[in-house]
Amino acid sequence: MKAVGIIFSNIHDNNVPELVRIRTLGSIPFGGRYRLIDFPLSNMVNSGIDTVGIITKSNYQSLIDHVGSGKDWDLARKDGGVIILPPFGDNSSKNLYTSRLEALKGITNFLFRADEDYVVMTDCDSVSRINYNDVIEAHIRNRADITLVYKKCMPDHGAEESAITFDMVDNRIVGINQVAEVSDEKANVFINVFVLKKSLLQNIVMDAISHNKKHFMADVVAGNLKSMKIMGYEHTGFYAGITSLQAFYDSNLALLDENNRHEIFGDRSVFTKIRDSAPTKYGHNAKVVNSMIADGCVIEGEVENSIIFRNVKVARGTKVKNSIIMQNTVLGENCSLNCIIADKNVTITDKKVLSGSENHPFYVGKGIMI
Repeated sequence: MKAVGIIFSNIHDNNVPELVRIRTLGSIPFGGRYRLIDFPLSNMVNSGIDTVGIITKSNYQSLIDHVGSGKDWDLARKDGGVIILPPFGDNSSKNLYTSRLEALKGITNFLFRADEDYVVMTDCDSVSRINYNDVIEAHIRNRADITLVYKKCMPDHGAEESAITFDMVDNRIVGINQVAEVSDEKANVFINVFVLKKSLLQNIVMDAISHNKKHFMADVVAGNLKSMKIMGYEHTGFYAGITSLQAFYDSNLALLDENNRHEIFGDRSVFTKIRDSAPTKYGHNAKVVNSMIADGCVIEGEVENSIIFRNVKVARGTKVKNSIIMQNTVLGENCSLNCIIADKNVTITDKKVLSGSENHPFYVGKGIMI
């Protein structure tokens, strides 16, 4: 029951344009010391999948720097391991892909070289903990052609590309809808995880090439609901979809809930690039309430209900509340920040007051000084 993994690092970049101007979706910082790609990649490793191809497209330099040889995920291997796949949708014209199916067309050599029986494909637009072996076992047990993982939850109407829900009968998918077509009730929301046989995926890709098909969901899945047995697998654990900047903000702060945090990080099974940072230093008047503070920080002010990434400095008299402060940001003295997303290397000088709201966080771009 061996499987090869494929991770799409860019498919949903349009969901968070503010955060991907200088990076790919998979490189977006999350949860204090992680990147979004850490979660699907760790799920792969924890499920025994030791050959993983990461499909890139643009702005992927930070992704390469983060993943490196894969040693932090125990994927630095001569045979298999983690493989960064080139960002071309067509090997002859070298055009950048514009859809999932075009991306798969560009990695036909990777697929044909793999000797695993099954393929697990996933995106970087969510945070969850899934045992892919359970999905594969259900796929085999159901004698499915394709298995799609879903979560019964409220769909995000603001999402552009993660806006797919299922109509199901006995876990068989019989209809696919856009979020705009459903009501404000819980639905079977697709979380962008696919399982299928490698031989079937190869046939799908070759057929797509010969018939100039473009979209995996529309042309392959939706177009074959009657001719193929396409099943759903329900994920019942924690799931955070990064479908907008608001969803990114809410998903980070959701980790302040002890139950969510324990489910994702409880046994330290989420791996990331190791950095040799010093422990965080707390000043005499520092105050931290219900927050996650990464290593290498200097906290002399007050932090409440916030996520603080590595090497952040919070000066005396400064109060940070309901905010996400990314790596290497410096906050001057006597500042007040509420409902802020500060990207990496931001500098906020003394006595500044910045405030968004819980329903509309204020974003400060990378490297900006205020």
